[in-house]
Amino acid sequence: MATYIMLSTLTDDGRETISERPERIAQVNKEVEQLGARVVQQYAVLGPYDFVNVVEAPDNETIARVSVALGARGTVQFLTMPAIPVDQFTASLQQTPPTGESTAE
Repeated sequence: MATYIMLSTLTDDGRETISERPERIAQVNKEVEQLGARVVQQYAVLGPYDFVNVVEAPDNETIARVSVALGARGTVQFLTMPAIPVDQFTASLQQTPPTGESTAE
């Protein structure tokens, strides 16, 4: 499963919903699972975003479907980014020749 960071911002309707029914957050997480992804970690934050969500999904298409399905409700907006574990990232750098060098002899 691939890891994605979903930064979410509640709309006025979204803030009203969770103010009246905070349990709605857990319900939405279950809906994410029904769409083929899984919320691994979730944080309420201060600043331009309301939540930082760490989500696993099998592919970009699945996470896009989650983002569109939840965003279409009008209660939240997302910025979704793929996340690469640092060990995997540094390993991939070791397999790629540095910029300006060719692998051809």
